[in-house]
Amino acid sequence: MSALKKMKNSTRTAALAGAVLAAPAFAAETFAEALREGDVIVDLRARYESVEQSGFAAPADALTSRLRVGFQTAPLKGTVFLAEAVAISDLVDDYNSTTNGNAQYPVVADPANFEAINRLALINKSLERTTVTFGRQRLTLDDHRFVGNVGWRQHEQTFDGLRAQWGTAKLKTDLTYAAQVNRVFGPDSPQGKWEGDFVLANLAYTTPVGTLSLFDYYLDVNDVAAVSSNTAGIKLAGSKPLGKLTATYALTYAQQAEAGLNAADVDADYRLAEGGLNFAKFGLGLGVEVLGGDGVTAFSTPLATLHAFQGWADKFLATPAAGLEDRYLRFSYPLGKRGLFTNVAVLAFFHDFSSDVGGTHFGEELDAQLVARTERMALTLKYADYRADTLFTDTDKLWLAVDYAF
Repeated sequence: MSALKKMKNSTRTAALAGAVLAAPAFAAETFAEALREGDVIVDLRARYESVEQSGFAAPADALTSRLRVGFQTAPLKGTVFLAEAVAISDLVDDYNSTTNGNAQYPVVADPANFEAINRLALINKSLERTTVTFGRQRLTLDDHRFVGNVGWRQHEQTFDGLRAQWGTAKLKTDLTYAAQVNRVFGPDSPQGKWEGDFVLANLAYTTPVGTLSLFDYYLDVNDVAAVSSNTAGIKLAGSKPLGKLTATYALTYAQQAEAGLNAADVDADYRLAEGGLNFAKFGLGLGVEVLGGDGVTAFSTPLATLHAFQGWADKFLATPAAGLEDRYLRFSYPLGKRGLFTNVAVLAFFHDFSSDVGGTHFGEELDAQLVARTERMALTLKYADYRADTLFTDTDKLWLAVDYAF
């Protein structure tokens, strides 16, 4: 895979970090051997985030750190045991974490907390082409647009449930039932977890023109009926060489209705059309993403890695009732190996936001990011500038971060 295509795949943010660790190749014969040959997990991130937002007398300054520590056994009879804890500290807490009571500052949703169980799961691969995961787990589907782990935030989103994956070289199926979603606000927040019934089904088939995905995501949230929904859709994504260029494309359509105890009459659709060209040294892309709305209800994606879409300033974490149309331009430039860094890359977006109905212009946003990587470390400089027209307020965000995995 070319460096440009790798960057394209990480477009939706470097924070989409982390699928479940693959089981080690070594197969243990006893439980003691499975422990002895297991792997220690250590994942550290330190990040400074600054937010200047109109309407607040003072900007937010957040210096936070996240430490994940865990252990994964070697496979025993095709089964791996995984346990992981997470600790988040606020070294500078001049920000509204959503739980610290600092409402005089803009929100930076990284509350300090300790959770003994970030992930706790059994992963079984004893059946051919099949992986079954039971317990608290990280779950990401497709590009995280509908279901993700929200890896950009310090406290990631996890799911308590049972997941079954089966696949061949061309066909992959993914089915999950979860009874609880552990959200980014942490265990101390009233919105820190959602209980209910979550049934997430995804089927992907590789065709000559790209990967065709069919999905159905059913969300029945016990105490937050307004986000209960059923979303069914189809997506085609692929790439084709055009001489010295590579063309990329993605088309998605989904329909959403109410579910569970949601009393609203939801009938909203989702549409995405995206195309791009990767040149020898840089990539360009254009896209239009529409989340439908009728002025009363709108298409929602409450389990998505929302930071990765519709601007890094996070102004549209909830879809306006009139819906949202996001027309965007993407620019990527891989600088390759530079000094001590194995890969350095630049990524930028320009977004133009309007309503789906009514023709209202909401605002514009410019995003830019520089990431420099080594084998174990990533340094990130990132900036978002939202200029409001008729919705929200002007907002500038700046991030400086270092990620290190042992």
